Amino acid sequence: MYVYHASVRDVAQLVERLVWDQEAASSSPAVPTIFSFMRPHKYFDFVMAAFVAVLLISNVASSAKIVDWGFSIGWLRLSFDAGTLLFPLSYIFSDILTEVYGYAKSRRVIWTGFAAALLMSACLFLIGKMPGEAEWLKYAGDDAYAAILGGVASGGIIVASLFAYFIGEFSNSYLLAKMKVKMAGKRLWMRTIGSTLVGQGLDTVVFTVIACALGVFPWEIALSLIVANYIFKVAIEILFTPATYVAVDFLKKAENEDFYDRETNFSPFRLG
Repeated sequence: MYVYHASVRDVAQLVERLVWDQEAASSSPAVPTIFSFMRPHKYFDFVMAAFVAVLLISNVASSAKIVDWGFSIGWLRLSFDAGTLLFPLSYIFSDILTEVYGYAKSRRVIWTGFAAALLMSACLFLIGKMPGEAEWLKYAGDDAYAAILGGVASGGIIVASLFAYFIGEFSNSYLLAKMKVKMAGKRLWMRTIGSTLVGQGLDTVVFTVIACALGVFPWEIALSLIVANYIFKVAIEILFTPATYVAVDFLKKAENEDFYDRETNFSPFRLG
């Protein structure tokens, strides 16, 4: 059996590095240490749970109802799927995760949401195939179930949502992480809004086109959905900017964490 014998110099360098990390962590929470990914976080799980909940609820709401508040931009009637009321919050949570914990942690949460959405779709699909009870068939029935949850259960909304979610969320998180390093952590409002303009734009177009192609929504309202959804989502990001500042400041202090993605592998297909 081979046994590695560390030299005195190796041990001295390791001790020196550990001491530097501890001093840096105690003097400035903005300096990441080699223990950044090993450090327990008190609030990370809560932010992740909120992110996943928002994603699942918005998917169901998108399939359940199209909202029309009765206003137009010129000739274009503005209507949007009900999931738009909640889905923009997922980008705010993503901004907070990336800003505080870094891209790798945010990537892990994005994949967790992806898996949860697939599980929800599979469960609703199986429920839809089960025989209905006699009284339930009278006041509701399979047709009503298919009309409300069919998009989620049959995969239409899920396919559109997951493709759009994958492209939009990773674009948003990547841009925010890169901008943070480039701007030395300054101008958070510019970074969150700028990354959202790109991420939500990609998300909205991809989601609407795929959903219409799969028959979830009629093509006649595709342009209206894209314009209305994009305006609403970006407006929510801007309106919630003060709350984002409060949440980020609280978490950075509470977690003693402010990660900079200077040497991060940005591949979306890694889980670590």
